[in-house]
Amino acid sequence: MPQHSTQHAKVRILIVDDSAVVRRILTKVISDQPDMEVIGTAANGLLGLEFIHRQVPDLVILDVEMPVMDGITALKSIRKVNSHLPIIIFSSLTQKGALVTIDALTNGASDYQSKPSNMSDLESALVDIRDTLIPKIRALSAPNLVASRSSLSKHESKKSVFGPQSISLNKAGIEAVCIGVSTGGPAALMSMFEEWKLPLPVPIFIVQHMPPKFTDFLAQRLSDVGVMPVEEPYDGQEALPGRVYIAPGGMHMEINRTGNKVYIGLNDGPLENSCRPAVDVLFRSAARVYGKHLLAVVLTGMGSDGLKGAMEIHRLQGRVIAQDQETSVVWGMPGAIVNANLAEKVLPLGEIPGEIVKQISKQ
Repeated sequence: MPQHSTQHAKVRILIVDDSAVVRRILTKVISDQPDMEVIGTAANGLLGLEFIHRQVPDLVILDVEMPVMDGITALKSIRKVNSHLPIIIFSSLTQKGALVTIDALTNGASDYQSKPSNMSDLESALVDIRDTLIPKIRALSAPNLVASRSSLSKHESKKSVFGPQSISLNKAGIEAVCIGVSTGGPAALMSMFEEWKLPLPVPIFIVQHMPPKFTDFLAQRLSDVGVMPVEEPYDGQEALPGRVYIAPGGMHMEINRTGNKVYIGLNDGPLENSCRPAVDVLFRSAARVYGKHLLAVVLTGMGSDGLKGAMEIHRLQGRVIAQDQETSVVWGMPGAIVNANLAEKVLPLGEIPGEIVKQISKQ
């Protein structure tokens, strides 16, 4: 297979989609960018694989539901031989589309973008794709791009495997874990949840930037691979040890304390950092509730959501750890934490599950 090179004046993109209309619209938007070019299109996954064997692009935009070979099968085939090639899933925002997108993200896709709801409205679709997809292409094509989950699974996840004896709660220590994550998050979360062999004796709260439906499917997938139940909470639900709560797409998640009990609040308030759910909302509220007994973890993601919340956690003497640059799909969110000197530790993804256990168990 040809060696992949990143030394190009423009980002060289392959489009794999069975819709001629989609291929045409994507080609138009990408070709309008001064730093990008479309070097090929393919109408199904098999043709896409054949193209990559001849000429490796810098990035692939991949549909999931296609004849001959679907996107998931193509993705798995690509990842067997190339763990670094950025792949963006471009799928419909339907229940079926959301499910297959989660499949793709947990099998090594770098990111995803939902197709515009009305592709027949050409001008609207062009604007939508330009505003949403193009920034993701640029972020994933940056020089600091690193391996996706398929390469991490080969060496990172082997660094920390814990037996039952390793988890014991120090009542004066960590009482909750908050995780903020975005681009590359589903695969990162999957690798973490596969590592824990017993439920952690504290509640875990997660904000993953995703729309409705997607977060529900992600919760189901994490429940399947791990030992803790993962769910989208309802407004007013009590947070319990050994359970994981992921903010529903489109809703901010906050933590509140009443007496000795902690409750989860959901709201559709204003976007923060162009996000809802936003990591900052979770971090700020959790800092107020748990203070120095909170551990926050910032994983791979674009942008800087979580930075302001981490400042509040740090001010109230909580702990913050960040994923390192090498194992992040995009080092935006964790990089912002590190550059602000807020991270107590900066670790490769494979060491973070063990560090969380260690922090909880610390005497």
